[in-house]
Amino acid sequence: MAAHSLSLYLPVVTRSLVPLAFRHLLLPHRLRLRLRLRLVSAVSPSRARPLGLGARPPRPHAAPLGYGGRRPSGGLDHRAMSSSTNSTVATELSVSENSREIEPLPFVNDKHGGVIIEMKTPMDPGVFSAYLKAALAKWREQGIRGVWIKLPITLSNLIPTVVEEGFWYHHAEETYLMLAYWLPNTTHTLPVNATHRVGVGAFIMNDKREVLVVQEKSGVLRGLGVWKFPTGVVEPGEDINVGAIREVKEETGIDAEFVEVLAFRQSHKAFFDKSDLFFVCLLRPLSYDITKQDSEIEACQWMPVEEFAAQPFVQKHELVKYILEVGLAKVDKKYAGFSPISIKSAFTDKLSLFYMNRRDLDKASG
Repeated sequence: MAAHSLSLYLPVVTRSLVPLAFRHLLLPHRLRLRLRLRLVSAVSPSRARPLGLGARPPRPHAAPLGYGGRRPSGGLDHRAMSSSTNSTVATELSVSENSREIEPLPFVNDKHGGVIIEMKTPMDPGVFSAYLKAALAKWREQGIRGVWIKLPITLSNLIPTVVEEGFWYHHAEETYLMLAYWLPNTTHTLPVNATHRVGVGAFIMNDKREVLVVQEKSGVLRGLGVWKFPTGVVEPGEDINVGAIREVKEETGIDAEFVEVLAFRQSHKAFFDKSDLFFVCLLRPLSYDITKQDSEIEACQWMPVEEFAAQPFVQKHELVKYILEVGLAKVDKKYAGFSPISIKSAFTDKLSLFYMNRRDLDKASG
């Protein structure tokens, strides 16, 4: 999508009514602001008043808009933008540096009737506030609905300005914060943030019917002497099968081949109130010499499956008990899991993985 920028109209009064302090705020170092005044109709000086950068542009309705038509959690007060004043003088605000135009608020249109502003270069908070007010007013006229602002951590000084306009936090990553706003006076339909974390556990057995198990240095099992299957969290953009292979290699030094997803578990309120999807994966060992990960693993070994099953922890913890059952059923040829196949989409060139029971599908097709 092609990037756009806005050079829009702001409600202000004549230059003679703007205080010197206000002018200084609008003139950051090395930036020259050109104010091109266009008189719309005569206005009485006694009734006109200067608008600071904290003033809000007009809004058709005063009803507060929040996440899902209500205020988001966390106590964030989404205030409706205040009504406009009787000022009838409009100014087109543009910024130049060394006679070269600087395009404010770079944005792209999304696929759902909204826009995404992605700030990359520093901007004075006062100037940013003015551009944002103008943009919101213009987009409202155009029927735009959702507005997203992506702020890198280097531009965190702009966060208060965005929040004051009624935006709420949507999600954050290591390098940026994404904020959202809904322009229509209706319940918003913006998608919520990602709801799940994805974890993997590896059932891996050698020809001696020994399973690969570890003891962890941290977590709830630290110091309890409990042996468990290697587990971990899938990294962003990583496929489940790749994540399972990586976790086994990192924790134990064992090279392995992915075979199937045997089962999965869903739980809620697992990690910072996020839900959790945990995929049990069957792997086939390609090497057998163990090199444990010293930073996270206390001990690692190939353990006879009967000895592993005899642990009191396994008997009490149903998840581990079921992992053992489906793993043994698969090894003994009595269980079919889900193997990945690459599939294409009609909407993108990217390939994705579809996990399916190939054995039963082949039987049904035959």
